[in-house]
Amino acid sequence: MNLSTLVRTSLPHLPPLHSTHSTRDNVTENVAIEARNVNFSVNTRQGKIFPILKDCSIRIPSGQLWMLLGPNGCGKSTLLKILAGLLTPTSGNLFVRRPKSYVFQNPDHQVVMPTVEADVAFGLGRSNLTNAEVRSRVLKALDAVGMSEYLQRPVQTLSGGQKQRVAIAGALAEACKVLLLDELTTFLDESDQIGVIKSVQNLLDISGDVTALWVTHRLEELEYADGAVYMEDGKVVMHGDAASMSKFIKAKQSSYISHINS
Repeated sequence: MNLSTLVRTSLPHLPPLHSTHSTRDNVTENVAIEARNVNFSVNTRQGKIFPILKDCSIRIPSGQLWMLLGPNGCGKSTLLKILAGLLTPTSGNLFVRRPKSYVFQNPDHQVVMPTVEADVAFGLGRSNLTNAEVRSRVLKALDAVGMSEYLQRPVQTLSGGQKQRVAIAGALAEACKVLLLDELTTFLDESDQIGVIKSVQNLLDISGDVTALWVTHRLEELEYADGAVYMEDGKVVMHGDAASMSKFIKAKQSSYISHINS
C-alpha cells in the first residue's frame, strides 16, 4: 500500500551527476532523490529546540539501491520519513521522484488485507484500471519479488520476510519509482533477511528505473548496495560507493576498538 506522496520543494535545475558504478546496464544518471541542507528540530518540554538533523545533503541516482547507515539515534529513519513526506523539515530543499512509497519496519503496520492478492491490489482500488489490468499488475509485482505462488495465500500464514515482500509488491503494483525502506530486516531471521534484500535487487534489475533507499544498521547488507550514506549525530558523514563505505565503516570500528583497548 502506498502512502500519499508529498514533495516539499522541487529542484528543477540539477547539476550533472557523477554516479557511482552500478552493475545494471540500463541505469541512467538521473537523480531520483536529493536533499540539500535539510534540518529537522523538535521542541522539548522545557521549551528548548533540540536538533535531530543538521544540514543533511544526499544525492542518489535513479535505478540504484542505496543504503542509509549509522548508529542508533543518528537520524537516519527521521531523514527517510522526511523524504517520504511523513515529517516536514525545519529547513532545506528536497526532491524525490514520484510516485514514491514508504515501507514500514514492521510489515504488520502495512500488510492488512486478508489475502496476498487483496493486499497488493489495495492501492489500485481508486484507479481507473479494469479488474483484468489490476490482476495483471498484481501478478507482475508478486513475480518481481518472488511471491507469485502466494497469490491466494492468507496474509496471516506468511512469515515476516514474506509480508515485507508483499508490502514491496504493493508499491511496485502502483508503479512507484522510489522505494523508501525503513530497516526491513530488523525483525527477520537470516533466511528472510536475504530473501527480502534479493527481492529488492531483483525488482530494480527488472524495472531499470526504480530507486530504493534502505535504512539499516547491518553492515553486512552493504554488499548488496550500489552506494551508501553514513550518518552520525544527525549529520551526513560520508556519501559514496558501497566498497568505499565499507572500508570507511570498518576503519571507524577498528579505531574505536583500539581506543577502548588503549
